[in-house]
Amino acid sequence: MTTIAAILRHKGDEVITVAPETTVPDLARVLRERRIGAVLVTDSDDRLLGIVSERDIVTSLGSVGAITLEMTAAQLMTRVLSTIGPRDSVEQAMALMTERRVRHLPVLEAGHIVGLVSIGDVVKARILEQDQAVDHLRAYIAGTG
Repeated sequence: MTTIAAILRHKGDEVITVAPETTVPDLARVLRERRIGAVLVTDSDDRLLGIVSERDIVTSLGSVGAITLEMTAAQLMTRVLSTIGPRDSVEQAMALMTERRVRHLPVLEAGHIVGLVSIGDVVKARILEQDQAVDHLRAYIAGTG
């Protein structure tokens, strides 16, 4: 069983954050430059306030148009977050992402941000698990395992 901690060890635990007053154009620039789909919004004490994704920006543009470009991260962010812990499993993350219809989960330990996993990270880990299981079965059947 692969844990979220294993994903973070592989991909790294760097978490990109922005301040609540970050403008949407600056936020979009961070997403583009870092090649990421979401960014966490934190206060000056690194407390998690929310998350803003590419989808949030597009949804706002579709709803209110160009006014979106005058908004801040605090105005656009999702405040009620689904989170996961480092000792939780990939299966738990997949279930939570499916149930809540989210693509990113902040990883918290004792209330502190220790990472962020995306649906891509979780699917990649799950595929690796499946590949390893198949390899073990092949070795067992061939009598070499």
